Amino acid sequence: MNPVVSQPGYGSGGMMNSDWQTGIFDCFDDLGICLCGTFFPLCLSCQIASDMNECCLCGASVAVRTLYRTRYGIPGSICSDFLWLRCCLLCSLCQLKRDIEKRKAMNAF
Repeated sequence: MNPVVSQPGYGSGGMMNSDWQTGIFDCFDDLGICLCGTFFPLCLSCQIASDMNECCLCGASVAVRTLYRTRYGIPGSICSDFLWLRCCLLCSLCQLKRDIEKRKAMNAF
């Protein structure tokens, strides 16, 4: 009997682990997203939720960040997702939206 040493991840579909396309504080990588997140965070949150096929009110949730991170094999934990959203909500939303846009541009979303 062989023990299970690794668990499959949701949506992994054979994708290799990756990392965030930009850092949490790389706001100037996409100034439009940064400005939207700064002045209209609810709109940015709804855009993220729409990209993820979730309810508009879920875009700024730990669940969406964790789902996205898990789907693309990005290292982290639910605890770290909670802390980023709690301590740096706007930066966290902007990072997630920048990552979505970069993956769309690479046809990897």
